[in-house]
Amino acid sequence: MAKKTTLDKDLAKLVRIEEATAATGRRTGALGLALLFLAAVFAFTVTITEGQYASFIIAAGVIGGYMALNIGANDVANNVGPAVGSRALTMVGALVVAAVFEALGALVAGADVVSTISKGIVDPSALADSQVFVRAMMSALLAGALWINLATAIGAPVSTTHSVVGGVLGAGIAAAGLSAVNWGTTGTIVASWVISPLLGGGIAAFALWFITAMVLEKEDKLTAARRWVPVLVAVMTFAFTLYLIMKGLKQLWVPPPGLAWLMAAVAAAAAWAGTRPLVARRALTLENRRRPVGELFRWPLIFSAALLSFAHGANDVANAVGPLAAVVAAVEAGAVEAKVVVPSWVLVVGALGIVCGLLLFGPKLIRTVGEKITKMDPARAFCVALAAAVTVIVASELGLPVSSTHIAVGGVFGVGFFREFRTNRYVWHWREMNPDVALTAGGIPTGAATGHADAAAPQDDAVPAQLLEKSRRRAEKAKRRRLVRRQHMTTIAAAWVVTVPLAALLSAVIFLVWSAFV
Repeated sequence: MAKKTTLDKDLAKLVRIEEATAATGRRTGALGLALLFLAAVFAFTVTITEGQYASFIIAAGVIGGYMALNIGANDVANNVGPAVGSRALTMVGALVVAAVFEALGALVAGADVVSTISKGIVDPSALADSQVFVRAMMSALLAGALWINLATAIGAPVSTTHSVVGGVLGAGIAAAGLSAVNWGTTGTIVASWVISPLLGGGIAAFALWFITAMVLEKEDKLTAARRWVPVLVAVMTFAFTLYLIMKGLKQLWVPPPGLAWLMAAVAAAAAWAGTRPLVARRALTLENRRRPVGELFRWPLIFSAALLSFAHGANDVANAVGPLAAVVAAVEAGAVEAKVVVPSWVLVVGALGIVCGLLLFGPKLIRTVGEKITKMDPARAFCVALAAAVTVIVASELGLPVSSTHIAVGGVFGVGFFREFRTNRYVWHWREMNPDVALTAGGIPTGAATGHADAAAPQDDAVPAQLLEKSRRRAEKAKRRRLVRRQHMTTIAAAWVVTVPLAALLSAVIFLVWSAFV
């Protein structure tokens, strides 16, 4: 028996060594492919540039590709992570869906015209010298990419927009001083650190409460599902139609006031009418239990992940190509413009970089968002996706600055804390039902509390005491349950807080060192 135990241990060690070796090989291979992509960007930019300052465009192209890789590795996880965590999509399926729709969003609806000074936080006239401007934009882009790379390594989903804004802020201060910064705009960006996760978390928690109360906890769950699932899909359709018009397609078409809301209402009505018979037919094959009924949210969840990826590609590709396009325009025109047209090749670099970063490095953050913060199922993940769209709409109407990353991750936290609250309510209920029960140091009900004065009490009376003890243990177990992992919460919150100042510091250092050598 001892030999067998030793052999088992040796075999287990070999398995762990093989798994570690395979993981190292995958990381090395992914890094090699990422470097190959950057080498391809370098070779391409060399062939299309010429002149005295061609080296600036080449370097900016490579840095822009590096930023796009990091956006794909970090930011895209927010769109598909909940779907993977709920098992609505496999990891491979999520990567395919996200890659296709991110690329479509970037290429079809990506920014044709972008602000050279991101979010208007730096006065363009303060960086009127084109060479200073080029160094500032390249420093900002590189600093933002380095920070996102570090955040991905520690497993923290961060806002790429905030990273770029921090980079521009630091380079602008280093180049032109504090007076060049629009501190009012910077203050609204800082406010979004709090606004985004609170809005996303609150809306996601409310949506989960509604689904739980109106469907999943009803005695006749199937009848409730036939009534409410089409309504919830209609609400999601309304929200995502507005979301796409406001965020995903804004570069292609801006509708007249009120038309977007009318289009969203028509789409919602069509979704409700189309979903009713589908849900009714599907309900005939389901058991009247929570898990099977929750599966009705699977396809709406997959659909929402695709739409979120499209809108993300259309918007956040600008974080990679905006400063790059600004550098290209400044070098070619010899002047600094407030807005510039994005060349087609720049958009392609951004789109391909996001897709490559997602495929090579995205699974780590997808697992963090979808599995490690709290446990997901299709209904919970549906609430997170719905919260992402609704929060963007509400914030846009109120003129509040929000981060899509903070919204999505805040939604995951909101769902997790709602589950934790409901689970731990059992403790309070048990204590209300047993106010006079005293527990010994060992956790056993005492005779005074249970009517059993000593061990010689009648055997038949031991059954209630055993049931009471079982109930007590269940209550104490529920009390200790934390359905949101605090370690990940602390890491992510800390990363959010330091994103702008750390990216600004990195950018300022890069700019000053570069300027010293120039």
